[in-house]
Amino acid sequence: MVRIVFTGGSGKAGRHVVPYLLAQGHKVLNLDLVPFPDPSAKVFTLRTDLTKSGEVFNALTNHFNYEGFSIEGPPPGPPDVVIHFAAIPADNVVPDNRCYEINTISTYNVIEAACKLGVKKIIIASSETTYGVCFSQGDTDYHSFPLEEDYDTDPMDSYALSKVCNEKTARGFARRFGNDIYALRIGNVQEPHDYVNFKRHVEHPETRKRNAWSYIDARDLGQICHLAIQKSGLGFQVFNATNDTITTNIPTAQFLKQACPNVPITRELGEWEAPLSNRKIREVLGFKEEHNWRKYANLD
Repeated sequence: MVRIVFTGGSGKAGRHVVPYLLAQGHKVLNLDLVPFPDPSAKVFTLRTDLTKSGEVFNALTNHFNYEGFSIEGPPPGPPDVVIHFAAIPADNVVPDNRCYEINTISTYNVIEAACKLGVKKIIIASSETTYGVCFSQGDTDYHSFPLEEDYDTDPMDSYALSKVCNEKTARGFARRFGNDIYALRIGNVQEPHDYVNFKRHVEHPETRKRNAWSYIDARDLGQICHLAIQKSGLGFQVFNATNDTITTNIPTAQFLKQACPNVPITRELGEWEAPLSNRKIREVLGFKEEHNWRKYANLD
């Protein structure tokens, strides 16, 4: 059993990732401003404002639930792993400066507290938006395909800029404390009920350009987090967290030449490989997708 403090577990991704981690035998405390949406999961939520450093330090040394009071002595100390998903989830939710402020300060506070309390494994949610197209102004092309972790990230919006800043924060703390901090550049998150939209996406592929015709099933994201917990000793790392295949009915290289004729393709692509490539998590973490969109989308 691994003791995990998970921030933002009540959100769109977290509500699927947390149950996956529980099913692997881990113990999870959810830090959020709202309760976990599924009472049957029996996840305790500690209401925590992550923009306040003192609350974060305190929360990371808190009981995981009321059963903790039955044990003699103080709480058992910091968790084994911190997974930080809490954030303003997109642009246009709050004013731009507030989005940037909340996302950068909360991430700094979580990483700092975890490192100074001796947590050796931290996983943070970065984003596909760092590749600079998702929330760009107007119709913007990518620099090249596939999008891999060494891509020159250059976003123009406050949400993606906050994620780039958070990756730099993670890298700095990993260098200082010598621990593992993995940043997951999470693709467009799909819950099971979202696949009803894929018929439209396939018929009108322009609707998926901002997501690089890629996605991550929220349940497969749980597997990625579990694999990241198991794989240690990598220091600071960035991983694209996406599923395997492009969300079109045309093979990848052929489709990209049609949709983005001026964008270079820098290596041979798998026949149906997602342009936001997950090759690194497959090779380094051993990810094997379980929820390909074609299993769920009705294209008839």
